[in-house]
Amino acid sequence: MIYKVKGDQVSYGEAIGILLIENYVPFIPGDVANATTYSYPVRFQRIEGVTHRHLFDHDRSVKEKVFEASKKLVQEGVKAITGDCGFLALFQEELKEEMNIPVFLSSLIQLHFIKEIIPAGSNIGIITASSASLTADIFGAAGINFTDRLIIKGLENKKHFKESVIDEAGFLDTEKLEKEVVETTRELNEETQNMSAILLECSLLPPYGKAVSEVVNVPVFDYITMIDYVYSAVIKSNFKGYM
Repeated sequence: MIYKVKGDQVSYGEAIGILLIENYVPFIPGDVANATTYSYPVRFQRIEGVTHRHLFDHDRSVKEKVFEASKKLVQEGVKAITGDCGFLALFQEELKEEMNIPVFLSSLIQLHFIKEIIPAGSNIGIITASSASLTADIFGAAGINFTDRLIIKGLENKKHFKESVIDEAGFLDTEKLEKEVVETTRELNEETQNMSAILLECSLLPPYGKAVSEVVNVPVFDYITMIDYVYSAVIKSNFKGYM
């Protein structure tokens, strides 16, 4: 087999490009920003100077920085681009038109799929990093027009989540954070009638998905379910087995 150079690439084999905001938290296995989360190579790209505070405030002035980082990923040969904050949905529509490869910045995009696989009269629970920031503007940017079926619970007032993630204390206690996520799940379950699925919006929450699923017997979606799904579409494998 003959291989050819692609543009000015100096590395190969990273199909998924992941935009990283500047949020200084220990990113554990299972987190979007930890490379060991994946069974395949990924390529990370920092968005210089863009923090969770910009995105929680829906600050569109950082758009060019998001685009610049995305272009770097394309130049390095990735086949699809995602991010590590659901509020990057702000730039989803514009970025997908510019990059010429699949763009799926926000975990919220999965809501379209989730809606189609559950009964029409049922609801979807969302656990988010900031319920105050998860507004109609964000849903509109993600093309979601069925917000009447979405029940939102935020973690911004949970003591350890606020301290470790929002205030960036420099440490993270997984047992404390899991307890807060489970507590939030129980609150969501008690307040929501006819809930058929849960979406964990925040990119730090996939490590706690199993604990969530043990509280409520419904499908639990997160950033990693989305990234794995897209990877399986852009990189196809031969099947092995017998009959």
